[in-house]
Amino acid sequence: MAIRNFLYNVDILKSKSYPIPIICVGNLNTGGTGKSPMIELLIRFLKDNYNLATLSRGYKRVTSGFLEVELSHTTSEVGDEPLQFKTNFPEITVAVDENRQRGISELLDKYPQLDVILLDDAFQHRKVKPSLSILLTTYGDLYTQDFILPTGNLREFQTGAKRAELIIVTKCPGKLSFDEQEKIFRHLKLKSYQKLFFSTIVYSECATSRTESVEIANFDDFTLVTGIANPKPLVSHLKSIGKTFEHIQFSDHYEFTENDLELLKKQSKILTSQKDFMRLKSKFELKNLYYLPIETQIMNQPEAFQNFMKNQIS
Repeated sequence: MAIRNFLYNVDILKSKSYPIPIICVGNLNTGGTGKSPMIELLIRFLKDNYNLATLSRGYKRVTSGFLEVELSHTTSEVGDEPLQFKTNFPEITVAVDENRQRGISELLDKYPQLDVILLDDAFQHRKVKPSLSILLTTYGDLYTQDFILPTGNLREFQTGAKRAELIIVTKCPGKLSFDEQEKIFRHLKLKSYQKLFFSTIVYSECATSRTESVEIANFDDFTLVTGIANPKPLVSHLKSIGKTFEHIQFSDHYEFTENDLELLKKQSKILTSQKDFMRLKSKFELKNLYYLPIETQIMNQPEAFQNFMKNQIS
């Protein structure tokens, strides 16, 4: 891993640049830092002013090569996160390709009017030289406090963080004091060219199904089902608003089996994440299947964050 990064750093292995801004969102951890909500935050901010596309590899899909995501696709065809992006923002272009260079070229050939491409989970994909790299690290589980696999949960060494121009501490508590922000700033030991922001998760007040929305205050007698990397924030939020529930937990991007589906069909009401909802809704028709929408919001100086992004794109 160190040799590979060295060869890219000294330009023996080549990274390809592109004529439009390519914004990469990723992490050093194996998962659970909130990449999908961060991509959606960027989409909300950029979509009204720029012709925008997202490109993911389409993790665990059964297809291969370049594929533009349509609402008619299933998660097995394009992956759960790309389908979620297209569902939430049908007006933008969403594509998948395990070869990011090919995927970008396909997008530029098909849509020459594109202004920006967002690369999902591509921090370690060195074949593409992004215009801006955004590195996510979770509050309470900073990459500087972790170790490389298999001892810890890092995909690559902590020194990889120097490739990022922007570092965002995600999933922060709703109130984070200035002193604690300063403490994290010192702990991360940022380079002079790096900027630091903090973000938090905001949960919807309504649980949503295929056909209706129900205020979460009136949403009771349910089973929480998760197949995401880190369900702890969702569990903590539900408990903080006084909900009691059974929690059935699966691994991240879990492929539900027939036995799993039979178990879930026996539950009177199911609440899950939207990413899990994308996978489950294509497996069976279940009227009592709901998800709780979330948004990531920048906590400190949101206007400074927006201005930074505009300047980078310009």
